Amino acid sequence: MNANIFPELSAVLIYFAILIFVAVRSYKRHLTDTDFIIGDRSMNFWLTALAAHASDMSSWLFMGYPAMIYVLGVHQAWAGIGLILFMFLNWQLIAPKVRTATEEYNSLTFSSFFENRLADTSGVIRIFTAVMLFVFYTIYISAALVGMGYVLNTLFGLQYHISIILGILIVVPYVFVGGYLTLAWIDLFQGIFLMFVLVFVTLYMLPTVGWFSGIKTALFQQSLSTSLIPSFSAKSLAEIFFLTIGWGLGYFGQPHIITKFMGIRNVSEIGKSKTVGMTWMFFALSAATLVGLIGVPFFHGSLQIESEVFIRMVRQTFPPFIVGFMLCAVFAATINAVSSMVLVLSSSLTEDIYKRIFHKKASHKQLLLISRLAVVFVSLIAFVIAAGRIDTIYGLVLYAWSGLGASFGPLLLLCLYMRDINKYGAWSGIILGGAISALWPLFSSRLPIEIPPLPPAFVISFFSIWIISKLTKKKSAL
Repeated sequence: MNANIFPELSAVLIYFAILIFVAVRSYKRHLTDTDFIIGDRSMNFWLTALAAHASDMSSWLFMGYPAMIYVLGVHQAWAGIGLILFMFLNWQLIAPKVRTATEEYNSLTFSSFFENRLADTSGVIRIFTAVMLFVFYTIYISAALVGMGYVLNTLFGLQYHISIILGILIVVPYVFVGGYLTLAWIDLFQGIFLMFVLVFVTLYMLPTVGWFSGIKTALFQQSLSTSLIPSFSAKSLAEIFFLTIGWGLGYFGQPHIITKFMGIRNVSEIGKSKTVGMTWMFFALSAATLVGLIGVPFFHGSLQIESEVFIRMVRQTFPPFIVGFMLCAVFAATINAVSSMVLVLSSSLTEDIYKRIFHKKASHKQLLLISRLAVVFVSLIAFVIAAGRIDTIYGLVLYAWSGLGASFGPLLLLCLYMRDINKYGAWSGIILGGAISALWPLFSSRLPIEIPPLPPAFVISFFSIWIISKLTKKKSAL
Protein backbone atom coordinates (compact mmCIF):
# COMPACT_ATOMS: atom_id res chain seq x y z
CA MET A 1 0.00 0.00 0.00
CA ASN A 2 1.42 3.37 -1.02
CA ALA A 3 2.14 5.74 1.90
CA ASN A 4 0.61 8.60 -0.10
CA ILE A 5 -2.86 7.20 0.49
CA PHE A 6 -2.65 7.37 4.29
CA PRO A 7 -4.26 10.86 4.51
CA GLU A 8 -7.25 9.52 2.54
CA LEU A 9 -7.34 6.30 4.54
CA SER A 10 -7.21 8.13 7.88
CA ALA A 11 -10.17 10.30 6.84
CA VAL A 12 -12.16 7.19 5.87
CA LEU A 13 -11.36 5.45 9.16
CA ILE A 14 -12.44 8.51 11.17
CA TYR A 15 -15.70 8.65 9.25
CA PHE A 16 -16.57 5.01 9.80
CA ALA A 17 -15.57 5.19 13.45
CA ILE A 18 -18.36 7.75 13.82
CA LEU A 19 -20.86 5.33 12.26
CA ILE A 20 -19.86 2.47 14.55
CA PHE A 21 -20.16 4.83 17.53
CA VAL A 22 -23.76 5.64 16.52
CA ALA A 23 -24.55 1.92 16.22
CA VAL A 24 -23.12 1.06 19.63
CA ARG A 25 -24.93 3.98 21.26
CA SER A 26 -28.26 2.74 19.90
CA TYR A 27 -27.85 -0.92 20.96
CA LYS A 28 -30.09 -0.80 24.04
CA ARG A 29 -32.91 0.80 22.07
CA HIS A 30 -33.59 -2.44 20.18
CA LEU A 31 -35.03 -4.80 22.76
CA THR A 32 -37.52 -6.74 20.60
CA ASP A 33 -37.92 -7.88 17.01
CA THR A 34 -40.49 -5.08 16.51
CA ASP A 35 -37.87 -2.51 17.52
CA PHE A 36 -35.25 -4.16 15.30
CA ILE A 37 -37.45 -4.48 12.19
CA ILE A 38 -39.54 -1.30 12.24
CA GLY A 39 -38.32 0.85 15.15
CA ASP A 40 -41.63 0.56 17.02
CA ARG A 41 -43.11 3.13 14.58
CA SER A 42 -41.42 5.99 16.41
CA MET A 43 -39.54 7.99 13.75
CA ASN A 44 -40.07 11.73 13.33
CA PHE A 45 -40.53 13.34 9.91
CA TRP A 46 -36.83 14.24 9.50
CA LEU A 47 -35.71 10.68 10.14
CA THR A 48 -38.37 9.24 7.84
CA ALA A 49 -37.51 11.61 4.99
CA LEU A 50 -33.77 11.10 4.98
CA ALA A 51 -34.02 7.39 5.77
CA ALA A 52 -36.34 6.83 2.79
CA HIS A 53 -34.23 8.86 0.36
CA ALA A 54 -30.68 8.18 1.52
CA SER A 55 -31.27 4.41 1.53
CA ASP A 56 -32.48 4.66 -2.06
CA MET A 57 -29.68 5.82 -4.34
CA SER A 58 -26.63 3.67 -3.45
CA SER A 59 -23.38 4.35 -5.35
CA TRP A 60 -25.53 4.79 -8.48
CA LEU A 61 -25.89 8.43 -7.41
CA PHE A 62 -22.13 9.03 -7.56
CA MET A 63 -21.03 6.52 -10.17
CA GLY A 64 -23.75 5.04 -12.39
CA TYR A 65 -25.89 8.12 -13.01
CA PRO A 66 -23.06 10.65 -13.61
CA ALA A 67 -21.45 8.10 -15.94
CA MET A 68 -24.66 7.98 -18.04
CA ILE A 69 -24.63 11.77 -18.33
CA TYR A 70 -20.89 11.86 -19.06
CA VAL A 71 -21.09 9.28 -21.85
CA LEU A 72 -24.38 10.23 -23.55
CA GLY A 73 -25.18 13.81 -22.61
CA VAL A 74 -28.03 15.89 -21.24
CA HIS A 75 -30.97 13.75 -22.34
CA GLN A 76 -29.95 10.99 -19.89
CA ALA A 77 -31.20 13.32 -17.15
CA TRP A 78 -34.68 11.88 -17.89
CA ALA A 79 -33.69 9.01 -15.59
CA GLY A 80 -33.32 11.50 -12.74
CA ILE A 81 -36.53 13.30 -13.72
CA GLY A 82 -38.40 9.99 -13.68
CA LEU A 83 -37.04 9.16 -10.23
CA ILE A 84 -38.13 12.52 -8.83
CA LEU A 85 -41.60 12.23 -10.37
CA PHE A 86 -42.28 8.69 -9.16
CA MET A 87 -40.79 9.22 -5.72
CA PHE A 88 -43.20 12.14 -5.33
CA LEU A 89 -46.04 9.80 -6.34
CA ASN A 90 -44.70 7.27 -3.84
CA TRP A 91 -45.09 9.82 -1.06
CA GLN A 92 -48.54 10.80 -2.31
CA LEU A 93 -50.07 7.41 -3.09
CA ILE A 94 -48.23 4.92 -0.90
CA ALA A 95 -46.78 6.53 2.23
CA PRO A 96 -49.90 7.56 4.19
CA LYS A 97 -51.95 4.51 3.26
CA VAL A 98 -49.21 1.94 3.91
CA ARG A 99 -48.44 3.50 7.30
CA THR A 100 -52.09 3.25 8.34
CA ALA A 101 -52.80 -0.14 6.78
CA THR A 102 -49.75 -1.96 8.17
CA GLU A 103 -50.56 -0.78 11.69
CA GLU A 104 -54.21 -1.78 11.22
CA TYR A 105 -53.18 -5.28 10.15
CA ASN A 106 -50.36 -5.44 12.74
CA SER A 107 -47.79 -6.11 10.01
CA LEU A 108 -44.03 -5.55 10.22
CA THR A 109 -43.09 -6.73 6.71
CA PHE A 110 -44.45 -6.66 3.15
CA SER A 111 -45.40 -10.31 3.25
CA SER A 112 -47.23 -10.17 6.56
CA PHE A 113 -49.24 -7.20 5.29
CA PHE A 114 -50.17 -9.00 2.06
CA GLU A 115 -51.05 -12.15 3.97
CA ASN A 116 -53.22 -10.36 6.54
CA ARG A 117 -54.84 -8.05 4.01
CA LEU A 118 -55.78 -10.95 1.70
CA ALA A 119 -56.51 -13.52 4.43
CA ASP A 120 -54.05 -16.01 3.02
CA THR A 121 -53.78 -18.64 5.75
CA SER A 122 -51.87 -21.02 3.47
CA GLY A 123 -48.57 -19.15 3.84
CA VAL A 124 -48.03 -19.11 0.07
CA ILE A 125 -47.77 -15.30 -0.14
CA ARG A 126 -45.11 -15.28 2.57
CA ILE A 127 -43.07 -17.94 0.79
CA PHE A 128 -43.37 -16.31 -2.66
CA THR A 129 -42.45 -12.93 -1.19
CA ALA A 130 -39.47 -14.30 0.70
CA VAL A 131 -38.19 -16.06 -2.43
CA MET A 132 -38.42 -12.93 -4.57
CA LEU A 133 -36.79 -10.83 -1.87
CA PHE A 134 -33.99 -13.34 -1.50
CA VAL A 135 -33.31 -13.62 -5.24
CA PHE A 136 -33.38 -9.94 -6.15
CA TYR A 137 -31.96 -8.46 -2.95
CA THR A 138 -29.04 -10.88 -2.95
CA ILE A 139 -28.22 -9.73 -6.48
CA TYR A 140 -28.72 -6.10 -5.45
CA ILE A 141 -26.50 -6.40 -2.36
CA SER A 142 -23.77 -8.33 -4.14
CA ALA A 143 -23.68 -5.77 -6.97
CA ALA A 144 -23.27 -2.97 -4.41
CA LEU A 145 -20.48 -4.89 -2.70
CA VAL A 146 -18.75 -5.35 -6.06
CA GLY A 147 -18.92 -1.59 -6.60
CA MET A 148 -17.52 -0.94 -3.13
CA GLY A 149 -14.78 -3.47 -3.76
CA TYR A 150 -13.68 -1.79 -6.98
CA VAL A 151 -13.72 1.65 -5.35
CA LEU A 152 -11.57 0.51 -2.41
CA ASN A 153 -9.27 -1.29 -4.82
CA THR A 154 -8.88 1.85 -6.94
CA LEU A 155 -8.37 4.22 -4.01
CA PHE A 156 -6.16 2.22 -1.69
CA GLY A 157 -4.70 -0.55 -3.83
CA LEU A 158 -6.33 -3.26 -1.73
CA GLN A 159 -6.87 -6.68 -3.24
CA TYR A 160 -10.37 -7.10 -4.62
CA HIS A 161 -11.49 -9.82 -2.21
CA ILE A 162 -10.10 -7.94 0.77
CA SER A 163 -12.05 -4.89 -0.39
CA ILE A 164 -15.26 -6.93 -0.50
CA ILE A 165 -14.65 -8.32 2.99
CA LEU A 166 -13.95 -4.80 4.26
CA GLY A 167 -17.24 -3.64 2.73
CA ILE A 168 -19.14 -6.38 4.57
CA LEU A 169 -17.32 -5.61 7.83
CA ILE A 170 -18.43 -2.00 7.48
CA VAL A 171 -22.09 -2.84 6.86
CA VAL A 172 -22.76 -5.80 9.13
CA PRO A 173 -21.76 -4.46 12.57
CA TYR A 174 -24.20 -1.58 12.84
CA VAL A 175 -27.04 -3.50 11.18
CA PHE A 176 -26.35 -6.42 13.51
CA VAL A 177 -26.10 -4.27 16.64
CA GLY A 178 -28.53 -1.49 15.90
CA GLY A 179 -31.35 -2.36 13.54
CA TYR A 180 -34.04 -0.09 12.10
CA LEU A 181 -33.57 3.06 14.20
CA THR A 182 -29.79 2.92 14.00
CA LEU A 183 -29.98 2.77 10.22
CA ALA A 184 -32.43 5.65 10.22
CA TRP A 185 -30.12 7.88 12.27
CA ILE A 186 -27.14 6.92 10.12
CA ASP A 187 -29.20 7.58 6.98
CA LEU A 188 -30.03 11.03 8.33
CA PHE A 189 -26.38 11.85 9.01
CA GLN A 190 -25.06 10.36 5.79
CA GLY A 191 -27.87 11.78 3.66
CA ILE A 192 -27.07 15.32 4.73
CA PHE A 193 -23.35 14.65 4.36
CA LEU A 194 -23.49 13.16 0.84
CA MET A 195 -25.80 15.90 -0.45
CA PHE A 196 -23.44 18.55 0.95
CA VAL A 197 -20.47 16.87 -0.76
CA LEU A 198 -22.24 16.66 -4.13
CA VAL A 199 -23.43 20.26 -4.05
CA PHE A 200 -20.07 21.59 -2.84
CA VAL A 201 -18.08 19.73 -5.50
CA THR A 202 -20.32 20.93 -8.34
CA LEU A 203 -20.28 24.57 -7.17
CA TYR A 204 -16.49 24.44 -6.75
CA MET A 205 -15.87 22.79 -10.12
CA LEU A 206 -18.23 24.83 -12.32
CA PRO A 207 -15.92 27.89 -12.61
CA THR A 208 -12.94 25.67 -13.46
CA VAL A 209 -14.63 24.43 -16.67
CA GLY A 210 -16.05 27.77 -17.81
CA TRP A 211 -19.47 27.48 -16.19
CA PHE A 212 -22.38 26.29 -18.33
CA SER A 213 -21.03 27.78 -21.56
CA GLY A 214 -17.87 25.68 -21.17
CA ILE A 215 -19.95 22.56 -20.60
CA LYS A 216 -22.12 23.26 -23.65
CA THR A 217 -19.06 23.81 -25.85
CA ALA A 218 -17.49 20.54 -24.67
CA LEU A 219 -20.72 18.62 -25.24
CA PHE A 220 -20.93 20.00 -28.78
CA GLN A 221 -17.28 19.17 -29.51
CA GLN A 222 -17.72 15.58 -28.37
CA SER A 223 -21.03 15.16 -30.24
CA LEU A 224 -23.05 14.57 -27.08
CA SER A 225 -26.64 15.55 -26.41
CA THR A 226 -27.04 19.20 -25.36
CA SER A 227 -30.82 19.05 -24.93
CA LEU A 228 -33.31 17.02 -22.90
CA ILE A 229 -35.07 16.16 -26.17
CA PRO A 230 -32.40 15.50 -28.86
CA SER A 231 -35.07 15.01 -31.55
CA PHE A 232 -38.83 14.68 -31.83
CA SER A 233 -38.73 11.41 -33.75
CA ALA A 234 -40.95 8.58 -32.53
CA LYS A 235 -37.92 6.49 -31.59
CA SER A 236 -36.32 9.28 -29.57
CA LEU A 237 -39.53 10.06 -27.69
CA ALA A 238 -40.12 6.38 -26.98
CA GLU A 239 -36.60 6.01 -25.58
CA ILE A 240 -37.16 9.02 -23.33
CA PHE A 241 -40.46 7.56 -22.12
CA PHE A 242 -38.95 4.19 -21.23
CA LEU A 243 -35.90 5.82 -19.65
CA THR A 244 -38.23 7.85 -17.43
CA ILE A 245 -40.49 5.00 -16.28
CA GLY A 246 -37.87 2.24 -16.48
CA TRP A 247 -36.49 3.33 -13.11
CA GLY A 248 -39.36 5.41 -11.70
CA LEU A 249 -42.04 2.69 -11.61
CA GLY A 250 -39.85 0.62 -9.34
CA TYR A 251 -40.42 2.92 -6.37
CA PHE A 252 -43.84 1.39 -5.68
CA GLY A 253 -42.31 -1.99 -4.87
CA GLN A 254 -39.01 -1.37 -3.06
CA PRO A 255 -39.35 -2.78 0.49
CA HIS A 256 -36.22 -1.02 1.78
CA ILE A 257 -37.89 2.32 0.94
CA ILE A 258 -41.54 1.49 1.70
CA THR A 259 -40.67 0.18 5.17
CA LYS A 260 -39.35 3.64 6.05
CA PHE A 261 -42.88 5.00 5.52
CA MET A 262 -44.20 2.32 7.89
CA GLY A 263 -41.99 3.54 10.73
CA ILE A 264 -43.10 7.19 10.94
CA ARG A 265 -44.61 8.19 14.28
CA ASN A 266 -47.69 10.02 13.00
CA VAL A 267 -49.40 9.87 9.61
CA SER A 268 -50.02 13.61 9.90
CA GLU A 269 -46.25 14.22 9.61
CA ILE A 270 -45.93 12.55 6.21
CA GLY A 271 -46.54 15.86 4.38
CA LYS A 272 -43.58 17.51 6.15
CA SER A 273 -41.47 14.42 5.59
CA LYS A 274 -42.29 14.50 1.87
CA THR A 275 -41.18 18.13 1.61
CA VAL A 276 -37.86 17.42 3.30
CA GLY A 277 -37.22 14.25 1.31
CA MET A 278 -38.12 15.64 -2.10
CA THR A 279 -36.00 18.75 -1.48
CA TRP A 280 -33.04 16.52 -0.65
CA MET A 281 -33.66 14.41 -3.74
CA PHE A 282 -33.89 17.43 -6.06
CA PHE A 283 -30.57 18.88 -4.91
CA ALA A 284 -28.80 15.50 -4.82
CA LEU A 285 -29.88 14.45 -8.33
CA SER A 286 -29.31 17.92 -9.79
CA ALA A 287 -25.78 17.95 -8.39
CA ALA A 288 -25.13 14.40 -9.63
CA THR A 289 -26.31 15.48 -13.11
CA LEU A 290 -23.84 18.37 -13.01
CA VAL A 291 -21.02 16.02 -11.97
CA GLY A 292 -21.51 14.10 -15.21
CA LEU A 293 -21.74 17.27 -17.30
CA ILE A 294 -18.69 18.89 -15.66
CA GLY A 295 -16.73 15.72 -16.38
CA VAL A 296 -17.10 16.27 -20.13
CA PRO A 297 -14.90 19.42 -20.30
CA PHE A 298 -12.82 18.39 -17.27
CA PHE A 299 -11.52 15.13 -18.76
CA HIS A 300 -11.83 15.94 -22.50
CA GLY A 301 -12.66 12.32 -23.27
CA SER A 302 -9.59 10.94 -21.48
CA LEU A 303 -11.44 9.10 -18.70
CA GLN A 304 -11.13 5.36 -19.27
CA ILE A 305 -13.62 4.13 -16.65
CA GLU A 306 -16.68 6.37 -16.94
CA SER A 307 -18.15 5.37 -13.57
CA GLU A 308 -15.12 6.96 -11.89
CA VAL A 309 -15.95 10.48 -13.09
CA PHE A 310 -16.67 11.76 -9.56
CA ILE A 311 -13.80 9.87 -7.92
CA ARG A 312 -11.16 11.00 -10.44
CA MET A 313 -12.45 14.58 -10.49
CA VAL A 314 -12.21 14.87 -6.71
CA ARG A 315 -8.78 13.21 -6.50
CA GLN A 316 -7.35 15.56 -9.13
CA THR A 317 -8.72 18.67 -7.47
CA PHE A 318 -8.58 18.49 -3.65
CA PRO A 319 -5.90 17.67 -1.01
CA PRO A 320 -5.70 13.97 0.00
CA PHE A 321 -7.26 14.30 3.47
CA ILE A 322 -10.23 16.26 2.06
CA VAL A 323 -10.50 13.69 -0.75
CA GLY A 324 -10.83 10.95 1.86
CA PHE A 325 -13.81 12.62 3.51
CA MET A 326 -15.44 13.45 0.17
CA LEU A 327 -15.13 9.90 -1.08
CA CYS A 328 -16.79 8.73 2.12
CA ALA A 329 -19.94 10.12 0.49
CA VAL A 330 -19.67 7.35 -2.14
CA PHE A 331 -19.39 4.75 0.61
CA ALA A 332 -22.21 6.45 2.53
CA ALA A 333 -24.62 6.15 -0.40
CA THR A 334 -23.73 2.50 -0.96
CA ILE A 335 -23.84 1.54 2.71
CA ASN A 336 -27.18 3.26 3.29
CA ALA A 337 -28.79 1.20 0.54
CA VAL A 338 -27.05 -2.10 1.31
CA SER A 339 -27.73 -1.97 5.05
CA SER A 340 -31.43 -1.26 4.50
CA MET A 341 -31.67 -4.15 2.05
CA VAL A 342 -29.89 -6.53 4.41
CA LEU A 343 -32.27 -5.52 7.20
CA VAL A 344 -35.39 -6.07 5.05
CA LEU A 345 -34.16 -9.41 3.76
CA SER A 346 -33.10 -10.68 7.19
CA SER A 347 -36.47 -9.56 8.58
CA SER A 348 -38.24 -11.51 5.84
CA LEU A 349 -36.21 -14.64 6.53
CA THR A 350 -37.06 -14.29 10.24
CA GLU A 351 -40.77 -13.47 9.99
CA ASP A 352 -41.71 -15.33 6.81
CA ILE A 353 -39.55 -18.45 7.00
CA TYR A 354 -38.39 -19.08 10.57
CA LYS A 355 -41.48 -17.91 12.45
CA ARG A 356 -44.02 -19.08 9.88
CA ILE A 357 -42.57 -22.51 9.08
CA PHE A 358 -40.23 -23.56 11.91
CA HIS A 359 -41.24 -21.87 15.16
CA LYS A 360 -44.64 -20.17 15.21
CA LYS A 361 -44.48 -19.49 18.95
CA ALA A 362 -40.99 -18.02 19.01
CA SER A 363 -40.40 -15.35 21.66
CA HIS A 364 -39.36 -11.77 20.87
CA LYS A 365 -35.81 -12.47 22.05
CA GLN A 366 -35.56 -15.57 19.85
CA LEU A 367 -36.80 -13.65 16.81
CA LEU A 368 -34.33 -10.83 17.51
CA LEU A 369 -31.48 -13.35 17.63
CA ILE A 370 -32.63 -14.98 14.39
CA SER A 371 -32.88 -11.53 12.74
CA ARG A 372 -29.26 -10.84 13.59
CA LEU A 373 -28.08 -14.27 12.47
CA ALA A 374 -29.97 -13.71 9.21
CA VAL A 375 -27.95 -10.50 8.68
CA VAL A 376 -24.76 -12.57 8.79
CA PHE A 377 -26.23 -15.26 6.52
CA VAL A 378 -27.38 -12.78 3.86
CA SER A 379 -24.02 -10.99 3.93
CA LEU A 380 -22.14 -14.26 3.42
CA ILE A 381 -24.31 -15.23 0.43
CA ALA A 382 -23.79 -11.78 -1.11
CA PHE A 383 -20.04 -12.12 -0.56
CA VAL A 384 -19.94 -15.45 -2.41
CA ILE A 385 -21.67 -13.86 -5.41
CA ALA A 386 -19.58 -10.70 -5.27
CA ALA A 387 -16.36 -12.73 -5.11
CA GLY A 388 -17.07 -13.83 -8.70
CA ARG A 389 -16.02 -10.34 -9.92
CA ILE A 390 -19.29 -9.42 -11.63
CA ASP A 391 -18.58 -6.77 -14.25
CA THR A 392 -22.04 -5.40 -15.10
CA ILE A 393 -22.69 -3.79 -11.72
CA TYR A 394 -25.25 -1.24 -12.81
CA GLY A 395 -27.00 -3.60 -15.17
CA LEU A 396 -27.49 -5.90 -12.19
CA VAL A 397 -28.77 -3.01 -10.08
CA LEU A 398 -31.39 -2.22 -12.71
CA TYR A 399 -32.18 -5.94 -12.98
CA ALA A 400 -32.77 -6.30 -9.22
CA TRP A 401 -34.63 -2.97 -8.95
CA SER A 402 -36.94 -4.05 -11.77
CA GLY A 403 -37.57 -7.46 -10.24
CA LEU A 404 -38.53 -6.01 -6.88
CA GLY A 405 -40.66 -3.26 -8.42
CA ALA A 406 -42.59 -5.65 -10.67
CA SER A 407 -43.04 -8.32 -7.98
CA PHE A 408 -44.45 -6.06 -5.29
CA GLY A 409 -45.38 -2.65 -6.73
CA PRO A 410 -48.62 -3.63 -8.51
CA LEU A 411 -49.76 -5.78 -5.57
CA LEU A 412 -49.08 -3.04 -3.02
CA LEU A 413 -50.99 -0.45 -5.07
CA LEU A 414 -53.97 -2.77 -5.50
CA CYS A 415 -53.96 -3.84 -1.84
CA LEU A 416 -54.14 -0.18 -0.82
CA TYR A 417 -56.65 1.01 -3.42
CA MET A 418 -58.82 -1.93 -4.49
CA ARG A 419 -61.02 -4.13 -2.33
CA ASP A 420 -61.84 -6.96 -4.71
CA ILE A 421 -58.45 -8.58 -5.05
CA ASN A 422 -57.64 -11.91 -3.45
CA LYS A 423 -54.78 -14.24 -2.65
CA TYR A 424 -54.98 -16.02 -6.02
CA GLY A 425 -54.44 -12.77 -7.87
CA ALA A 426 -51.62 -11.90 -5.49
CA TRP A 427 -49.87 -15.22 -6.11
CA SER A 428 -49.98 -14.69 -9.87
CA GLY A 429 -48.84 -11.06 -9.61
CA ILE A 430 -45.79 -11.81 -7.51
CA ILE A 431 -44.71 -14.76 -9.66
CA LEU A 432 -45.41 -13.18 -13.06
CA GLY A 433 -43.89 -9.82 -12.11
CA GLY A 434 -40.69 -11.39 -10.85
CA ALA A 435 -40.39 -14.03 -13.57
CA ILE A 436 -41.03 -11.68 -16.51
CA SER A 437 -38.60 -9.14 -15.11
CA ALA A 438 -35.99 -11.85 -14.64
CA LEU A 439 -36.43 -13.30 -18.15
CA TRP A 440 -37.00 -10.05 -20.07
CA PRO A 441 -33.30 -9.45 -20.94
CA LEU A 442 -33.34 -12.72 -22.93
CA PHE A 443 -35.88 -11.25 -25.38
CA SER A 444 -35.41 -7.47 -25.25
CA SER A 445 -32.39 -7.50 -27.58
CA ARG A 446 -34.71 -8.39 -30.47
CA LEU A 447 -36.77 -5.20 -30.04
CA PRO A 448 -36.18 -2.10 -32.24
CA ILE A 449 -35.64 0.09 -29.16
CA GLU A 450 -34.29 -0.68 -25.72
CA ILE A 451 -37.14 -1.39 -23.28
CA PRO A 452 -36.10 -2.06 -19.68
CA PRO A 453 -37.70 -5.03 -17.89
CA LEU A 454 -39.77 -3.08 -15.38
CA PRO A 455 -42.53 -1.53 -17.57
CA PRO A 456 -43.75 -4.75 -19.26
CA ALA A 457 -43.36 -6.85 -16.08
CA PHE A 458 -45.17 -4.23 -13.98
CA VAL A 459 -48.11 -3.97 -16.40
CA ILE A 460 -48.51 -7.76 -16.73
CA SER A 461 -48.31 -8.24 -12.97
CA PHE A 462 -50.89 -5.49 -12.38
CA PHE A 463 -53.46 -6.89 -14.80
CA SER A 464 -52.88 -10.49 -13.78
CA ILE A 465 -53.73 -9.60 -10.16
CA TRP A 466 -56.88 -7.79 -11.22
CA ILE A 467 -58.10 -10.36 -13.79
CA ILE A 468 -57.36 -13.49 -11.75
CA SER A 469 -58.96 -11.93 -8.68
CA LYS A 470 -62.11 -11.34 -10.75
CA LEU A 471 -62.09 -14.87 -12.15
CA THR A 472 -61.62 -16.46 -8.72
CA LYS A 473 -63.99 -14.17 -6.83
CA LYS A 474 -66.48 -16.93 -6.03
CA LYS A 475 -63.75 -19.38 -5.05
CA SER A 476 -62.16 -16.95 -2.60
CA ALA A 477 -65.54 -16.34 -0.98
CA LEU A 478 -65.89 -20.01 0.00
